Amino acid sequence: MHVRRVELTDFRSYERVAVDLDPGVSVLVGQNGMGKTNLIEALGYVATLDSHRVAMDAPLVRAGTKSAVVRCALVHDGRELLVELEIVPGRANRARLNRSPVRRPRDVLGALRMVLFAPEDLELVRGDPSERRRYLDDLLVARQPRFAGVRADYDRVIKQRNALLRNAYLNRKVGGTRGQDLSTLEVWDQHLARHGAELLAGRLELAAALGPHLTKAYDAVAAGRTAAAIAYASRLGDSLPPDRPALEAAILAKLAERRVAETERGTTLVGPHRDDLALSLGDLPVKGYASHGESWSFALALRLAAYDLLRSDGIEPVLALDDVFAELDTTRRERLAALVSDAGQLLVTCAVPEDVPASLRGARYDVTTGSVTRVS
Repeated sequence: MHVRRVELTDFRSYERVAVDLDPGVSVLVGQNGMGKTNLIEALGYVATLDSHRVAMDAPLVRAGTKSAVVRCALVHDGRELLVELEIVPGRANRARLNRSPVRRPRDVLGALRMVLFAPEDLELVRGDPSERRRYLDDLLVARQPRFAGVRADYDRVIKQRNALLRNAYLNRKVGGTRGQDLSTLEVWDQHLARHGAELLAGRLELAAALGPHLTKAYDAVAAGRTAAAIAYASRLGDSLPPDRPALEAAILAKLAERRVAETERGTTLVGPHRDDLALSLGDLPVKGYASHGESWSFALALRLAAYDLLRSDGIEPVLALDDVFAELDTTRRERLAALVSDAGQLLVTCAVPEDVPASLRGARYDVTTGSVTRVS
């Protein structure tokens, strides 16, 4: 798979730009603030319907305009597919495949498989559990796009169940009745358990599959100083049953156990939305113990592990490295270059061309405010 062409209209700093890309290495060179990352972010949005930099869509739309358009021509197994996304803050986004509208934007997920590493990924190691859950879920969707629907269904249930618990909590605070407020809670418990078990089963399988790839990637990046490992950390317990019916039963049992606490706090305390991914180096957790260099290497290894796992599944994703080499010493730059040099399509951004190892200096594009020009 590779991106043949990307066109942006009113996306971030670009009023209008079109960039033709080839398989192999493409290096986008420009000073900070010129728009290099905006191009990578646009492709990442096509791949995940999300930005790796901001939580809301509004910053993606150029100031003074009402919407942005990302148009991406993809080539996979000799066939070309055109994906178009219109981003409209405050309203439902619209999407088209080969110029035909799709019912939901998430129907385009899977068209572009992409692994993106950026400085923001340090939050995978040092940030909140939500960052690590997002990492897992995005990779789940990249491997099996149907999980986009599973995740959407689960999020909808949590939203509805939280609203019910919150309303009951507020009613009690002002002296309202207790029983009728939660009359439908058991129905939402069943929905939560069903969708939650499916999401949890996918995450458990994914975490287990990632483990060997992470250990290998960290060993390659950090020269084997310490063994890296990951494990799924569920609020349901350490030893979870592997099959979905058993997971569903476990969720229902935990919901019953935490019922009083949930009603007292007015929120859902049980389910995959409360879980985490445990990261460790040797016998110690990464968070709180790893140095800056170790944390950076671990975050990079997480992305490389995702890339290797997709390739082992027979998927050749686009790989993007956004301002990565500036953060690495010469030795680690060369190690990383050796790891990614055979990528089907590799997109690299940098401010200083010399930061990129010679083995990765392929096609070069100069990025200035509002324009991208191929120079070699």
